[in-house]
Amino acid sequence: MNSITRFFWFCSGAYIPLLKKTPTETHKYVGIGGTVFFTGLLASLSGGYALFTVFDSIWYALGFAVVWGLMIFNLDRFIVSSMKKRNNAWSEWKMAFPRLVFAIILAIVISRPLELKIFEKEINRKLDEKKTAMIAESKDALKAGFSEIDVLEFQKDSLKQEISQAIAFRDKLQQEYDDERFGAKSGQTSGIVGLGTNAKKKEQQLDAAQEALDALRVSHQERIDHIDEEIRQWTILRQAEFEKLQPGIEGFDGLAARLEALDLLSKGSKSIKWANLFILLLFVAIETAPIFVKLIVPRGPYDEMLELSEKGITVFVEEQSFKLEKGSSKRQKDFESKLEMSP
Repeated sequence: MNSITRFFWFCSGAYIPLLKKTPTETHKYVGIGGTVFFTGLLASLSGGYALFTVFDSIWYALGFAVVWGLMIFNLDRFIVSSMKKRNNAWSEWKMAFPRLVFAIILAIVISRPLELKIFEKEINRKLDEKKTAMIAESKDALKAGFSEIDVLEFQKDSLKQEISQAIAFRDKLQQEYDDERFGAKSGQTSGIVGLGTNAKKKEQQLDAAQEALDALRVSHQERIDHIDEEIRQWTILRQAEFEKLQPGIEGFDGLAARLEALDLLSKGSKSIKWANLFILLLFVAIETAPIFVKLIVPRGPYDEMLELSEKGITVFVEEQSFKLEKGSSKRQKDFESKLEMSP
């Protein structure tokens, strides 16, 4: 327990030999030191996660987490230890203001990566939506860039349309031939049952249409097969280009992308916006807590003894300075006297 107490004293930036002489102050500085320590610990977790999203490496993240946590811990310890309790409250608040601003900046930096972790599922969903949109945009761009496929598809459809028209014409002649044989009266038939002259003419027309259709199918199918092969080649090229873009789309998961996704979520959801605000305020409260504790608590015995020690050093320096000046003046006068006495 004593080791833990001494460790938190160290975290608070207090001068331990003086603090031991003021037992009533020990718990206060244990609390201040604990706040500084856990702020550094949260900063370490936050910084480690932020770097993990950038490099996707647990070892880089651990190394950076340790360095970042120690840096924030050292800064907080310096801020708290540099604040001295005086008898002038206004002077204390004026000196604390720059430190409060700096603490708020640190709180914002620390809280942001943890917000990304807290809303990780929502951010992943937003990133998936963004990736889907990017894939669709890439495909549209590639489709416009490979317009040859559309031209070939149009040619293929035109050939199929010609075949369909030939089939429709053949079917029309087939219907007229059947009506002529069975005596169905229409504008194109005589209405006489049997294979008469008109029926034979209709049969000849039907045979000619069928031959034309068969020839058209053969010729057009060759062209369609050739077009299909060209389309296949162009499609392979387009797919290759898309595969070059795909790693960039799949890798759209960095820190900047997640920050952007969190910003979009905050704009689109009031609950997430308020949650982000409360998380930020929580870290601001944690980061500024040691400073406010130092400002709010009354001046205690430790502060009295610390001021006395500093004043003793100041007086000692003034005495030594006075002695040096007087000694120097005396030596100058003695030297001047010797010069006057010399022939």
